[in-house]
Amino acid sequence: MPGIPSDSSSLIPFALEGSSQPPPVYPLQHGLRAPIHRIHISWSRGNLLNVTCLRPPPDQQEEMAREDDGIGGKAIEVLLGGAILEGNIGEHKRRRIAYESVKSYAFLHDKKISLAKMETGDNLSAPALTYWWQYTLEYSKSIRDILGNARLHRPLIEDPKNFLKPEEVEQPIGTKAAWELMEIFYVDMQLLSWLPERLVDWLEGYDSLLSKTETVHSKLAILQRKVTSMRVVEDEPGYWNGLAAALAVGWLDVVAKLLRLHGSYDPDQFDKRETENGLVEAVVLLVSEMPRMRPNLPNGKLGLCYQTKHDYIKGLEKWRVKVSGLESSPFWVHCNHRPTRDGLINLLHILLGDAKHIADATSHWLELFISHLLYIRPLTNGLEGMGNLAEKCMNLKPSANNGLTSLLAGILSENPEIVLADCLKAFGPWIVAHAVDLLTANSEYTDGLLNEERYQLGGASIGELYMLVYAQALASHPLTWQVAPAYLSTCLNQGRGLLEILLLRQPVQNYRVVLKTLEICHLYELGNISTHIMKMAGMYQWKHGHKGLGIYWFQQSRDKTRLSQIAHKLFDNIGKSLSDDSFKQWEGLMELLGSDVGIAGGLEFLHKYREFKRSLQQIVNGGTVEAAKKSTELLVQLMRNPSTPQRFWLPLLLDSVKLLEWRSGPLLGVSETNLLLGKLQELSMAKLRPDFHGGELKPNALGDVRLALAKNLGRAILEES
Repeated sequence: MPGIPSDSSSLIPFALEGSSQPPPVYPLQHGLRAPIHRIHISWSRGNLLNVTCLRPPPDQQEEMAREDDGIGGKAIEVLLGGAILEGNIGEHKRRRIAYESVKSYAFLHDKKISLAKMETGDNLSAPALTYWWQYTLEYSKSIRDILGNARLHRPLIEDPKNFLKPEEVEQPIGTKAAWELMEIFYVDMQLLSWLPERLVDWLEGYDSLLSKTETVHSKLAILQRKVTSMRVVEDEPGYWNGLAAALAVGWLDVVAKLLRLHGSYDPDQFDKRETENGLVEAVVLLVSEMPRMRPNLPNGKLGLCYQTKHDYIKGLEKWRVKVSGLESSPFWVHCNHRPTRDGLINLLHILLGDAKHIADATSHWLELFISHLLYIRPLTNGLEGMGNLAEKCMNLKPSANNGLTSLLAGILSENPEIVLADCLKAFGPWIVAHAVDLLTANSEYTDGLLNEERYQLGGASIGELYMLVYAQALASHPLTWQVAPAYLSTCLNQGRGLLEILLLRQPVQNYRVVLKTLEICHLYELGNISTHIMKMAGMYQWKHGHKGLGIYWFQQSRDKTRLSQIAHKLFDNIGKSLSDDSFKQWEGLMELLGSDVGIAGGLEFLHKYREFKRSLQQIVNGGTVEAAKKSTELLVQLMRNPSTPQRFWLPLLLDSVKLLEWRSGPLLGVSETNLLLGKLQELSMAKLRPDFHGGELKPNALGDVRLALAKNLGRAILEES
């Protein structure tokens, strides 16, 4: 595969011509010591690359040949796409998300099917339309929980200089951030009245994903590391820049904690800074009393909540009067510390919604966008005008786009096709397959656009196409293929056929895999596919020497044709060699096949023949007269049965010589003996034919049987006279 030459620790693909973004760098964690002699690259499953790193030959590495790790190389896998946002998701976590999310997806679509049965004409009933977004919201929350909840690492002793929230054990993932963003704009109807506040909460959790250096979070993280060694924090420009940045994006609790680190709160100071401390505390109180248009606040968050627009406007006007009053207060003259005076006034300008000060405080266009919504347009309801505002913010704060910013730009453009395309590019097929239901929850236009059948796509819709892409990704992995049917079954046009292909392509050599495949066939009522899979499993086991397991699968599939062929083959093999050892060799298969396989009575004869042989064995081991009479009855039944092949007559009679010469008296009457003599005469005539096959018997077998029958006939005549 082409690539830019680099060291052996990274893989850099060529950038496309005209692309303004640098190509991504994929690290190679091979653990081999330099130098690397050669690298081979090939495609693996999905979007994985197989990279094989080879060390130099032994004649070129005398020193390395003496090392303990003198292996020839190492093969590793490199994940392409979404490396910036999804680099901390391991393969095991992806599989866990795939398995757990299918339950929520299946539940939502079962609910959709049940609601479809309530249709009146072409429209759903009013209650169904009213509550559908709530069902989708429950589905969205369950998916959000699957993606992971933040687990905080709290120290045993709290440091008063720690103003950021405790460090998370697991870093936030971009997939969850994108999911919450779509939930905010497409699903939760209750958020429309406090959309700016919800975006503030979202940014607080995922600001670190926007950029590594150009965010409020990065500024505060740097300040957090420095503040522990600062004796006078208010003298540092970074302190006031961090305060302004945190206030601009609405992180009021962080602002209050930072202001309380101001030196004027120190009780051991020598300067008279009472007025300065009073001004700082006044700003803290104003920040703590900032009106917020939202139903409630989490624990530890600052502000006054208002649930109605009327109450919020009244509270906002009163609060802004206080802020304006403090800005024009004469007490600023008595504040001798210039950085404090300038920094606090800058904070007041931000609280009053000064666009210039807000722009100076923020680093990323998305932060500037949310700051405008919070301070300048707090009553924004819906997407009206947001697209133009986002475009202005992008021009003021040009920033490198990633998956999240592209997703928000697509949402604000009100084009669901762009939203799904950006999601697929940045976060993979999983989120796209599950996000279609979010985008269509409250919009009939979007529902029609994404679920409309398109001739260019073979009758499939856009939503179904993304579902098929995700199902294909699942089917390409041996540990997730069994999840794919849940998604293929919801694709009405092409899903059924692809589901059948997927099931038929599963390996049949593994008994558990076959059982799982049959279970899926039963679940989706694919009886024909189930029968075909059992026939395939039977053929595989039969060809590889597992005769019993092969017959079992043929019986389960009710494949009478192959069972009949096996019975014929078994019959022929037993007929070629009628010794006791040969018969025992095939006795197990006879037991498995049973006697109901229709081959003109062949297997029925073999089962009776087996019963006759067992009765003879009892006589050899010291059987009674009753056992001998039972054996005689079985012999007569076999010889009278027209399904008994002629090549078995002589072996049957030869095995019965001991019965014919029974010491206590004849076991066969005159009529039965004449029957056997007639069969023996027919057998003597048949020996003259060239196609006669009498089996592997001794040459004088016919004479011995004839003599035994003659003796029995004589004794029978005497007894009946």
